[in-house]
Amino acid sequence: MSLLVVGLSHRSAPVSVLERASLSVDAQVKLLQDTVAAEPAAEAAVLATCNRIELYADVDKFHAGVAELSTLLAQHSGVGLEELTPYLYVHYEDRAVHHLFSVACGLDSMVVGEGQILGQIKDALARAQELHTAGRLLNDLFQQALRVGKRAHSETGIDRAGQSLVTFGLEQLAVGAPVEAWARGKKALVIGAGSMSSLAAATLARAGVGEIVIANRTPERAERLAQILGEGDDTDVLARAVPMGSVPFELTRADVVVSCTGATGLVLTADAIAAGVEERVGERPAVGAAPVEEAPLPPTSVGAEEGCPLDLSAVRPGFSVMGEAAVAGMDAATLEQHAAWAAGTTVDRGRTGRSGPETDAELIGALAATVSTVGRIPERRRPEPVAEPPRPEPVLFLLDLAMPRDIDAAAHRLAGVRLVDIESLAEASADAPMAADVDQVRRIVSDEVAAFGAAQRAAHITPTVVALRTMAADVVAGEIARLEGRLPGLDDKHRAEITQTVRRVVDKLLHAPTVRVKQLAAEPGGAGYADALRTLFDLDPETVASVSRAEESTEKNARNRGPA
Repeated sequence: MSLLVVGLSHRSAPVSVLERASLSVDAQVKLLQDTVAAEPAAEAAVLATCNRIELYADVDKFHAGVAELSTLLAQHSGVGLEELTPYLYVHYEDRAVHHLFSVACGLDSMVVGEGQILGQIKDALARAQELHTAGRLLNDLFQQALRVGKRAHSETGIDRAGQSLVTFGLEQLAVGAPVEAWARGKKALVIGAGSMSSLAAATLARAGVGEIVIANRTPERAERLAQILGEGDDTDVLARAVPMGSVPFELTRADVVVSCTGATGLVLTADAIAAGVEERVGERPAVGAAPVEEAPLPPTSVGAEEGCPLDLSAVRPGFSVMGEAAVAGMDAATLEQHAAWAAGTTVDRGRTGRSGPETDAELIGALAATVSTVGRIPERRRPEPVAEPPRPEPVLFLLDLAMPRDIDAAAHRLAGVRLVDIESLAEASADAPMAADVDQVRRIVSDEVAAFGAAQRAAHITPTVVALRTMAADVVAGEIARLEGRLPGLDDKHRAEITQTVRRVVDKLLHAPTVRVKQLAAEPGGAGYADALRTLFDLDPETVASVSRAEESTEKNARNRGPA
């Protein structure tokens, strides 16, 4: 097994990079095809979600594989390799298995324990099977990852360690209130009809919204989702489908908008959102105030302050009215100018170029003398901070679960609008407490990684064992044929008895060694036992290879009948 994964996720890259590197379905297909066409890779699968882009491959060379997979990811994502490389991570062999199993259990998700990743792993496997880029290794790996994920959710309380991204997003919109109380009676607009949008619509329906409008580029999918929601036994919600062109009008009616599409550009601009709110409340929402620029207040010191050359914005904290902190660290020219200004005189331009400890000491002394006459060093005070007016209560709640984003981030600044997107969800969940069940899931992952490695190593020696038994069967057949030539009068009964006896002898001789060699091969470092077996029994490498091809052909035919 030479499993390699190269990828980036919300843990390694900022949202802005993930957005730019996101892969459309067509880009994923092309990436898979180009990967298996590359020299180091024999199999490939892509796991692309809102929060991660990972390329899995069976490679024959590690360094060449890393270089090739990284280059392919950069080419198909549209982000330059030099820019992408700092955010990439690499896992190899058992570490790669451990990573995927952790992902399947929700341990690597933005919200720990979320279960949506299992569907995304299943989709990734189905796409690789459909394109015939997944062979024995990746099929076994992804199918086992699905089983491990299901086991983690059924045997532990990992679901309690975190919620699905949809639920967590709605909780952020509700700002501490129970989602059911916050959502009750609201009108919701869901843009998109994929798995994430469907989950969001179902979650909103269960939370008690009064109406759900589904907008999707493919009307049939929107109508189908609306029909499912309307006929649900556990909800009582009015659901209907509308074309994408109706979204601006629906914005004027909606209280909650959830968007998750595969669009490469913005679905909702800040202007469209502002227009929707304006239609609803009768005035255009104000944009959040820009930071107030600090301008110095009129000086308050004794004497004429206009033209003071001392810039107190550059002075370190601790400025005193007597000037000790102000003069500390000031260059000689500035001190000279200030002393002259404070004394009401002018600076001798011929002296401004002087420098050195003696000059500094002289000027500081002159400034101190001026202080004793004027009373203090004139200062410029910073303005008092101006409190921003409180934002009005939101009338439109936006949840953007798409990557790249569907909703313009500028909507954050619109009054009357609350936007929660992938970036804000990442910040909100960074310090979320992890349940004790996470430790149990980690133990499950470790055990399953060990079992998977043992199974793969044992499977590696199976073709050699099959070839050995095939050779033994050929030897028995040859010897029986020779016996028949020497004893032509041997009747069928005795011939069958002799054949059965010889076969039993061979089977007994081979049983213990083949069972033991499978056990040894399953242990770490056991890959060499297959080579030893081929050498000891002088097995033809082509015979072993033909057994492997026959097994792969059987597995491929089984996969073509449908994904597991």
